[in-house]
Amino acid sequence: MKVFRISIAAAAFAAFAILAHTQTRPATPAGAQPQTRPAAGPANIAVIDSSAFSDEKNGIARVMVAMKQIELKFQPLRNELRGMRERLNTMRSDLQKKQAIQDAKITAQQAEAADQLDLQIKRKAEDAQANYQKESLTLLDPLQKDIGDALNTYAQQKGISLLIDINRVPVVYAANNLDITKDFIAEYNRTHPAPAAPAGPARP
Repeated sequence: MKVFRISIAAAAFAAFAILAHTQTRPATPAGAQPQTRPAAGPANIAVIDSSAFSDEKNGIARVMVAMKQIELKFQPLRNELRGMRERLNTMRSDLQKKQAIQDAKITAQQAEAADQLDLQIKRKAEDAQANYQKESLTLLDPLQKDIGDALNTYAQQKGISLLIDINRVPVVYAANNLDITKDFIAEYNRTHPAPAAPAGPARP
C-alpha cells in the first residue's frame, strides 16, 4: 500500500455558521441611531496533504509501522509467487526450445503443465490480493479513525473552520502559510508515539 488516505468527513468541521433571522424586528425608535453590524471576517481556512502521512521519512510514524507490518506479513507469499512465475517462465522457455525436436505428446503434456501452473499463479495472486486488502483495512481503519479524530481536535484548537485535503480536492492555489501538513504530522507523532517497528525476517 503506497499511499495512505484519510477521509475527512464534511461534517467534521463547521465550514461557516450561517444564521437566518426570520423573526420580525421592532422598528428603530425615532432619533435612535441604527445599530451597525460588524463586517464578517474571513473564514479561517487551512489545507493539508494526507498523502504525506505515508512518507517514509517525514510521515506519520504509526502509519509507517502499520504498513511495514503488513508488508512483512505478506513478503513470504510474495516471494512464493515470484518463484512460481520464474518457474513458469523457465518451463515455457524450455518448451519453446524443445518443441521442434521432441515428441508432440511430450510437448502437449509440458504445455498443459505450464498452463496449470499459470492458472495456479493467477488464483493464488487473486487470493493474496483479497487477503492483503482485508488485512490493510483491519489494521489501517482504526488508525485512520484515530488520525481523523486527532485532526478534528487539532483544527478546533487552532481555530480552523474549514480544512481542505488537497490530496482529495483539487486546489488551484494555496499560500504556504495555509498548509498545516508538517505541523500536524509533528504534533501527531509527538502525542501518539509509534510502537517499535516490526523486525524483518532473519537472513540466513
